[in-house]
Amino acid sequence: MIHKSDFLVIGSGLAGLMYALKVSKFGTVTVVTKSKIDNTNTSFAQGGIATVQKVNDSYENHIQDTLIAGDGICNEKVVRTVVTEGPEMIKELIDLGAKFDKKADGSFDLGKEGGHSDNRIFHHKDNTGFEIQRALTEQVLKNKNITIYENFYAVDLITQHQLGYTVIRNKSDIECYGAYVLNPETEKVERFLSKITYLATGGLGNIYDITTNPKVATGDGIAMAYRAKALISDMEFVQFHPTALYNKNERPSFLITEALRGFGAILRNKKGDAFMIKYDERKDLAPRDIVARAIDTEMKISGDEFVYLDATHLDAEQLKSHFPNIYKKCLTLEIDITKNYIPVAPAAHYLVGGVKVDEEAKTSVKHLYAAGECSSTGLHGANRLASNSLLEALVYADKAAESSSNIFKDIQLNEDIPIWQDEGMTHPEEMILITQEFKELQQIMTYYVGIVRSNLRLNRALNRLEIIYRETQKLYDRSKVSHEICELRNAVNIAYLIIKMAKARKESRGLHYTVDYPEKGKIL
Repeated sequence: MIHKSDFLVIGSGLAGLMYALKVSKFGTVTVVTKSKIDNTNTSFAQGGIATVQKVNDSYENHIQDTLIAGDGICNEKVVRTVVTEGPEMIKELIDLGAKFDKKADGSFDLGKEGGHSDNRIFHHKDNTGFEIQRALTEQVLKNKNITIYENFYAVDLITQHQLGYTVIRNKSDIECYGAYVLNPETEKVERFLSKITYLATGGLGNIYDITTNPKVATGDGIAMAYRAKALISDMEFVQFHPTALYNKNERPSFLITEALRGFGAILRNKKGDAFMIKYDERKDLAPRDIVARAIDTEMKISGDEFVYLDATHLDAEQLKSHFPNIYKKCLTLEIDITKNYIPVAPAAHYLVGGVKVDEEAKTSVKHLYAAGECSSTGLHGANRLASNSLLEALVYADKAAESSSNIFKDIQLNEDIPIWQDEGMTHPEEMILITQEFKELQQIMTYYVGIVRSNLRLNRALNRLEIIYRETQKLYDRSKVSHEICELRNAVNIAYLIIKMAKARKESRGLHYTVDYPEKGKIL
């Protein structure tokens, strides 16, 4: 079956739906999402969106905070663009129905998070992402120019490769014509053809054993773009959120937002000592890479699997009002955050790198755009500043919409695309082969490619991964396409990219720390 549209959007989080709404004014839009429309990384975001609003704050302050967190390798032009365009993007989001907390006087109740020099975080209680997802989903579902395909799995991007040509990475003549997508009802791969293809597939946290991301976060868009020979960058910079609720029986890990530390909560070790002063003068509000490594160090010193977050000294009623979901969640584990310490540990949370894009969200492949967590814009450098990710998704969805809506009418829809070939292939006899390979991959990434790395660990990870790659490829080549085998295939690609780029960086910078090269290198 063939589906045709002007714009094909793969992914349904903030970056995907905001783009879909914007380009729907110009043409037909198809949104493909691998799960339900609201099962996204956006929905799981607690903290908020960083944007300058206060009179005594300034763009320059936000810019400098971002550059400092990025540890020397942010693209300053991108930083300035995102920060200065932020307020207008927030206004658009509010106009679409998103609600942010306000004070009694009607002004916005702006929060403060690690690495920020001022209160500038727009938030909705402690479930900001869920509120944003709600507002955008409502708008998309009533838009007659947008068609949604839920539980449809994008298998591969379509380029000249599918037409029988040899496609070489770094060449400027690669074109994207849409994607091959698995229909869950028929179990057939269908052709989704478009003039413009837009990746908004989110992150990759689920390739780690402990993550705050939903199960859908397996780096699919990046893996598809990599196989389509698009440029990929900065994959070594995986952010581990310092404070996920420690609970071995739960996956994904429940996030304890950084805003709680911004509200005054303090990290303590098992002895009850506040330890962050040993690692950074900003203490509990240091950037995430510093806090995560500090917690990792404290756990290794004590042999424990978690540290504590102490909010017991804060006003109980305000605590429950500002963080109702954290309060309720912890009560299910018999933890009253107004009286008891919260056990926390780092968890894989956000990818800084991804598909390399320019200032218009264009990838190196013609007619292919990317935004949100699956993209690499240069905004974050070596470490993302808290609450800058949703801001980046808003700005780059806008940039992509402006650029693609100006060119799509001049693009001819390529309908000469062959059907998906799976003659003679069968479904895997034992699904355990796939699930076990995925578990092994998660263990490899967690133990060897985590917060602290070394040449020995990375080499061991690569050796183990090569075995999984060969086994997975053999299984994929003889199997009919399924959601599970595609996720495993993508996860293997993503793990490889992280390891190879981590091995190539002979220094410690931002989120990438290696004991073999503990110092920063010089920047040209």
